[in-house]
Amino acid sequence: MTGRPESDEWNIIDNDKESQYYGKNFRFDFSYISSEIIKDIVKDYTWQNYKVGNIVLYTLYNYVNGDFYYFNNFANTRNITSLTELTNIDVDYFISYLHTTISKERNKPLSSGSQRKCLYVLKNIIYWCQIHRPNDVPVNEIFTGNEYTGANRKLKIDFIPDYVVAQINEALKTEENPYLKYGIIILQSTGMRIGDLLKLRIDCIKPHPISGYTIEWTQHKVRRNKAPMPVRTECVAAIENLIELTAELRNEADEKDKDTLMIWRPPTGQAAGRVRVVGAVTFYYIWLDKFVRDHNIKDTNGDYFHLTTHQFRRTLGTDMLSKGTNINVIQQVLGHSVPSVTQRFYADVKDKERAEVFSNIGIIGNINQIQSSAFDSITEFEWFKANKDKCVAGLCDGYCTKPVTDGNICPRLLKRQKCYTCSRYITTPEYLETHRQHLANLERQMEEGKIYGEHYAEHFITTIQVLKVIIERLEGLQNGN
Repeated sequence: MTGRPESDEWNIIDNDKESQYYGKNFRFDFSYISSEIIKDIVKDYTWQNYKVGNIVLYTLYNYVNGDFYYFNNFANTRNITSLTELTNIDVDYFISYLHTTISKERNKPLSSGSQRKCLYVLKNIIYWCQIHRPNDVPVNEIFTGNEYTGANRKLKIDFIPDYVVAQINEALKTEENPYLKYGIIILQSTGMRIGDLLKLRIDCIKPHPISGYTIEWTQHKVRRNKAPMPVRTECVAAIENLIELTAELRNEADEKDKDTLMIWRPPTGQAAGRVRVVGAVTFYYIWLDKFVRDHNIKDTNGDYFHLTTHQFRRTLGTDMLSKGTNINVIQQVLGHSVPSVTQRFYADVKDKERAEVFSNIGIIGNINQIQSSAFDSITEFEWFKANKDKCVAGLCDGYCTKPVTDGNICPRLLKRQKCYTCSRYITTPEYLETHRQHLANLERQMEEGKIYGEHYAEHFITTIQVLKVIIERLEGLQNGN
């Protein structure tokens, strides 16, 4: 295949030997795109990025057959037949459309991450056209760059809190699925990506020249092999157990999979009875979700903990930084190209307060609904009920349930620092606009202060994160949710 195919259906085999999808046939289908003009642009974008290698085949396939599907449906509803017609108003309408759209695969509302990706694909295509097909896209900028940021963005704690790690490790003792059990142990020990785990080779463990063992694997995302890394004995034992478990299956496996560690025989589905590599969907959406529910792994609110395979990677980086490990060492362990990636996305000091504070923020719909359980004694409770309307706490955005202890005013209250994270702080919907204004001021100060470096911004980050949670919950109360 030399030139761009003319048909609406393409079959492209992944010939990249470093790809975890090597040998897979990707079936692109452009027939769903209603506008011939837009279809030609998407085809051109797909083909040129594939030939140059700017975007891997698997990602391009998901862009075309998944994410862009939603923009096409949106364009049909607004009679948009050309990208040159798009305006910032259309972008706003598209975001609103995504907020109310049901996923075609899962029959559930699109997650915020999926919505963001759908918009990203549209951005990517338009920005690509600005260079390669400038006459086919708007002359003026139509994206603000802040479409999915702001007060309503969901705050996530990327690492797994210690109390959840303890639940996971206890559950592993009785977990009956050996692929999941040993897979989690490997993820905890190495921080490798799920795609790399499922393509791990049976010869990945090597004796260390001095003592112990090292592990090596292919980092498919960055297309290079991981340098030998010392590994714990539990990880070595997990790999050895998997090698023993899958030994008899190797004679039936495809030639390219004979040395892959994670092979199994699915009992159901289209591949039932055939030896194949464990799929990411099976491991993540079926086994991991079942693991959490079977072992009753819950967060501080009593809900099932939303566990992902990538959290093991982030937890490893977080733990290393918390123990004082140099950021460059963490970068090498996680295989990032530059330390700034490690610092920005993976390594965050593991502070117990940060993991728990967001579930402890005092938010109620009405100050008159506060319960005595929020106080150390009935006397304090009665005092607060009698004095709450006199602004004794000195706060402009909420209430302090215990401003005075042994005749002394709380020092935190006097300094007005991080009252949001104090268990004595309570706020209500009447202060929603005050919180919004405070958040806007802090974000502006942080943006203006970037010239002073990261240390300046660190003074605002924690308060900004907490304010976003407060605003989101107060809006929920205001809307009756």
